[in-house]
Amino acid sequence: MARKTKTSRSASKPARNRLLDPVVALLFWIRRWMLRLILVPLALVIALVLLFSVVNPPITHTMWVEYGKYGKLDRNWTPFEAMAPVVVRSVVAAEDANFCQHWGFDLAAIRAAIDAGATRGGSTISQQVVKNVFLWQGRSWTRKALETAITPLVEAVWSKRRILEVYLNVAEVGAGVFGVEAAARRNFDVAARDLTARQAALIAATLPAPRSRSAANPSDRVRRRAAAIQDGAATIRADGRADCFED
Repeated sequence: MARKTKTSRSASKPARNRLLDPVVALLFWIRRWMLRLILVPLALVIALVLLFSVVNPPITHTMWVEYGKYGKLDRNWTPFEAMAPVVVRSVVAAEDANFCQHWGFDLAAIRAAIDAGATRGGSTISQQVVKNVFLWQGRSWTRKALETAITPLVEAVWSKRRILEVYLNVAEVGAGVFGVEAAARRNFDVAARDLTARQAALIAATLPAPRSRSAANPSDRVRRRAAAIQDGAATIRADGRADCFED
C-alpha cells in the first residue's frame, strides 16, 4: 500500500507542473516586459545626455509647443564663447547664484522655497536645463521625479560651461523667442557678445516670466530687479562664484 501511495504521489507531480508551466511562463513574460519598459527609456535618456554633451539639442518640447502658437521661432544658437561674460554672470545671478557650488540641487534654495510656501522657485539652472531639454513644462510629481533623477546625470556628464551654454540657448526669453542671442537682437539690436551690463541684467530680469516682462520696455519692477541683478553679477564675479564658468 505504501508503495502504491508513493507512486500515486509521483504521478501527480507532472500534472501540477503542467498546470504551473503557463503561470511561470506568464510571470517571466511580464518580468521581461517590465524590465524593457524600465531599461529602454533609461538607456534612451543616458544616450541623449551623452549626445547632447557635444551636440546641440535641435528642439525642445517648449519650442515645439510655441511653434504651434507662433509659427517660426526666433532663435539663434550661439556658442558660449560668443556671449558677453556679463550676460552669463547676470543670468546666473538672477536664476542660480550658487551654480558653481552645487551638484545640481541648491538645498538652501529648496528650503527657502518651502518656507515661502512654494510661492517662489527653488530650481537650479541644471534642473531647468533638464526640464527644458528632456522633459516638459508644467507642475506634476511625475515630471519633478524625472527631473530629480536626470539632473545628477547631466551634472556628472556635462561641464558647468556646457550646462550654461545649453540653458542660455534654450531658455524662453519672450513669446516665441529662445536664447540670449535672440533676446539681445530682439530687444537691443545687438549681438549677445555686445550686451552691456545694464542690457544683460534687463534680459536676465525677464527670465522668470518672459511673456509678461519686457527688457526693451521694462516696468519699474523689472528695472528694480535688473539693478539688483547687475549688482549680483558683479558680486559673484568678485567672490569667486563665477569661477567654474569663467577663465
